[in-house]
Amino acid sequence: MTERPPQRTPNRQLSALIAEAGFSHAGLARRVDQLGLEHGLDLRYDKTSVTRWLRGQQPRGTTPALIAEVFTRRLGRRLTAQDLGLDACAPVYAGLEFAATPEEAVDIVGGLWRKDSGSHAELRKIAFTPAGLVVPSRDWLIGRADERVGRGEPAHARVPQQGRPAVPRQRRESDRGPGQRVTSGDIAALRSVGELFRTLDDAYGGGHARQALVRYLEHEAEPMLRGTYGEQAGRRLFAAVADLTRLAGWTSYDIAAHGLAQRYYVQALRLAQAAGDRAYGSYVLVTMSRQAVYLGHGREAVQLARVAQQGIGSSAPPTVQALLYAAEARGHGVLGEVRACTNSLTRAERSLGAARPGDEVPHWARFFDEAQLADDLGHSYRDLQQYRAAAQHAERSLQLRAPALARSRLFCRVVLATARLGLGDLEQACLLGAEAAQAAGDMRSARAHEYVRDFERRLEPYRDATPVRGYRDKITAVFG
Repeated sequence: MTERPPQRTPNRQLSALIAEAGFSHAGLARRVDQLGLEHGLDLRYDKTSVTRWLRGQQPRGTTPALIAEVFTRRLGRRLTAQDLGLDACAPVYAGLEFAATPEEAVDIVGGLWRKDSGSHAELRKIAFTPAGLVVPSRDWLIGRADERVGRGEPAHARVPQQGRPAVPRQRRESDRGPGQRVTSGDIAALRSVGELFRTLDDAYGGGHARQALVRYLEHEAEPMLRGTYGEQAGRRLFAAVADLTRLAGWTSYDIAAHGLAQRYYVQALRLAQAAGDRAYGSYVLVTMSRQAVYLGHGREAVQLARVAQQGIGSSAPPTVQALLYAAEARGHGVLGEVRACTNSLTRAERSLGAARPGDEVPHWARFFDEAQLADDLGHSYRDLQQYRAAAQHAERSLQLRAPALARSRLFCRVVLATARLGLGDLEQACLLGAEAAQAAGDMRSARAHEYVRDFERRLEPYRDATPVRGYRDKITAVFG
């Protein structure tokens, strides 16, 4: 007697959500296919596929997470595969969640650190998804600082023995872990570590010490977040960890791990909310906007910059306002929107011009000075193909920019080389391009190498010209 296959149970959860979302079977299949294309997947589902899912068949691979994301976008709330009655699968969207509580935020970001510091190479291959920017930026904009982030003080810190003053214990290595009391020194150390890794990143690229930063977050920052601290110390702790997490995203972005960088940015945004630091949240959004610019998603870049402006309001220091306007300008530049781009650049120039030496500027915004504004002007005018203005501002940025900011100088040198090429000065363009290529050879930075490759693609129509042959000879001598 032939054994019958097990009978499947109809998926009533999925059926109810399809009705709530107002999807037809064909419409849901089409949206899953479109989302798959964003991740390089050729899925080809149809209305029959949806019928099978409703009858209880489980889709394979990463499809359950994609289906859940389709419903998340449609319904405006975070849904998982399990919410749809589907099996969990590879965490395609793990890390894009904007946590409901500080505790959940620590769980999510801690999971990212552990996976990234291990042998999970696939995490660094996850694609960037523009749609994954919508829910976190919206939740940040309408959200409020968490009412409580502190975790109870340990008993030995609260109740000294009778007749004896409370003496702080000297921390031993064995003390580290859940329950440790976080001190102001711990938080100061987090800040100092951030400055160290920022210096390395600026000079040598994100790939130089990125893994060390992630391991530090896993082994030092997470135990602190799971330790004990009061409200004030907790806010400062979350702020410091948000800064380090944003930096982990920045270094991931620099090595072209764009999906991973996107996840770090989302979690840094959530940690900033726990810190009650609205201004820093706007900076994280600007960082996300700059990644979108680099990847050619100009519309998303503009939207992120505007959400940052709306979220921080008009009370921000002039330097911060200038930073936000410059980020918006870069998005308009990618889109070729001349009027909008120049208007944003004008606002940025006026805002920075209104800054005064005595103004209180957040530590993370101090990099935005005349050199950085000139850099943004140069990039924007290059994207608009206004090469004379691009060259003028790129030259000024190089004159003002500190030598320690080697990667930024390299980017600006390529912008200047591109502008010179656009103005017909092929020889000067090749000299500048060769300098940039030689500098890129000393960096672990996918962005630096991509800037050089972009310039070389622009040289292709002139490949037989003497300056171009000289450029290639120089590069061959350096790289072999």
